[in-house]
Amino acid sequence: MTIPPRDFRDAMGRFATGVTVVTGLDWHGKPVGVTVNSFNSVSLEPALVLFSLDRKANSLEPFAGGEHFAVNVLGEHQTGLSRTFASQNLDKWSGVAWRPGRNACPLLPGVLAVFECTTQATHDGGDHVIFVGRVDHVEAMGSGRPLLFFRGDYARLDPRE
Repeated sequence: MTIPPRDFRDAMGRFATGVTVVTGLDWHGKPVGVTVNSFNSVSLEPALVLFSLDRKANSLEPFAGGEHFAVNVLGEHQTGLSRTFASQNLDKWSGVAWRPGRNACPLLPGVLAVFECTTQATHDGGDHVIFVGRVDHVEAMGSGRPLLFFRGDYARLDPRE
């Protein structure tokens, strides 16, 4: 049975996810980044995470050819940053502050957490490529609320909680 892509997307949209910006470096040492909500933990020992990236994404080649990446977990105040890195604009870094992490990948200020990773494996995921990374360093930095994605739009936790 074939499931229509729109039906699948609509059903998946009912599953709230966090929003991240995954960053890395291209072959020239220039920063690359993309907004990703398909991010999760895989293993505690060793510490492994994964994210998936559309095969049509402009940033696929630098991530596929790179040895490292960083996952920046966005807070609810960072919708603008998420939109910037979700765009097709090739100059996403204009006006965006960042610092190099231990693996030289860009780390964004004001995020809730950062996972600095070494790419351990890539896997075919249909129209996406799945990247598995070994976490080399982690920081839980912010105490704010996460930026969420739900039903095709940004969402927030109830402030009464």
